[in-house]
Amino acid sequence: MVFRFSNLAAASLRVLPRNRISRTLGQLAGIRPPRFVVNRAIEVYSRAYGVDLSEIEIPEGGFDSFDAFFTRRFREGCRPVDSDPDGVIAPCDGVLQEIGSIQKGSSFCVKGRFYQVSELIADEEKVDLFEGGTFAVIYLHPRDYHRVHAPVDGRIEAVRYIPGTLFPVNEIGFRHIPKLFANNERVVFFQQSQRHGLVLTVMVGAMGVGRISVSFDKEVVTNSGRAGCFRVYNGNGPESRRGSEIGVFHLGSTAIILLPGDDQLTIVKRSNERVRMGEVIARK
Repeated sequence: MVFRFSNLAAASLRVLPRNRISRTLGQLAGIRPPRFVVNRAIEVYSRAYGVDLSEIEIPEGGFDSFDAFFTRRFREGCRPVDSDPDGVIAPCDGVLQEIGSIQKGSSFCVKGRFYQVSELIADEEKVDLFEGGTFAVIYLHPRDYHRVHAPVDGRIEAVRYIPGTLFPVNEIGFRHIPKLFANNERVVFFQQSQRHGLVLTVMVGAMGVGRISVSFDKEVVTNSGRAGCFRVYNGNGPESRRGSEIGVFHLGSTAIILLPGDDQLTIVKRSNERVRMGEVIARK
């Protein structure tokens, strides 16, 4: 019965206008109703998903929209960044779904599904760099803080917005949608690190609001009706320290880190372990 329901749900998702639905939800989340309505919605959501309100930086007068709550910031000191300069940190809070080695042919496996680095980042030129490297996939639960930070020190050289669809990133999506991460809209950050080489952070959207914004470049916003883009900063990109904010999920989903093959790391966290932004997940 569960399997039949799962099949039916997946079939229904395939025919829904997922991006349009997500865009409408994003518009609704951005509406500024009376504060008591926002406060009540936050109260219900926080109770349902177990949001720790004690960690949140609450603006004077409270949040003016549900989107403002969902993209909330932490209070100062809630997420200290590990001091080891050789440590690769978790860029966000969430569940470390998978962490391991990138295999021959620059592929890696998440929940039994293989992904090619080239299809995930839409770039054939750089994929050989990542063979033998390390990957990490972090799923952000609806209760989690949804800002994403640089996992290493280094300058952001480029950002690529890859348009796509917006399937849900959940068990139904993993089970029924081949190449889920490579189908959904995503943003790839290309960061050049002196200690680690070229490090990629991929933010993958999901059905819901489905919007991703880039913290340092307001021209890059997903699921907004704009075409995809490849922004190359020619040495003028931000010099991002570990823990510097780079992007924001306005609902969902998953952050993926890819580290090159010549950067030999020791993995210090396990798959399916909860992580907090700023904790080391691998180190030289």
